[in-house]
Amino acid sequence: MKDIMGLMKQAKEMQAKMENMQNELADLEVEGSAGGDMVKVVMNGNGIMSSVTIDPSLLKEDETDIVEDLVMAAHNDAKAKLDVTKAEKTQELTAGLPIPPGMKLPF
Repeated sequence: MKDIMGLMKQAKEMQAKMENMQNELADLEVEGSAGGDMVKVVMNGNGIMSSVTIDPSLLKEDETDIVEDLVMAAHNDAKAKLDVTKAEKTQELTAGLPIPPGMKLPF
């Protein structure tokens, strides 16, 4: 019975830590860039883009395809950085816990 109670206590503690981490990640901002920083995207921890900055030299009528590609690349860069940050924070939180390899936590 002691083991079950201890396990339940650990689960509650982990749940509280996960909630705190999710709140912390929601406040996080990451910046992605492309084209030598000519296009920059800022994304919050929930993966929502909050701003886009485009160098005025790219805003030429015949270069719309380039700008579109750079915006996508900057967004993908920001998303990749966000994914790495989330993975690092999750690893810090779960350090020492017997979690099976490859198990993804719910976020």
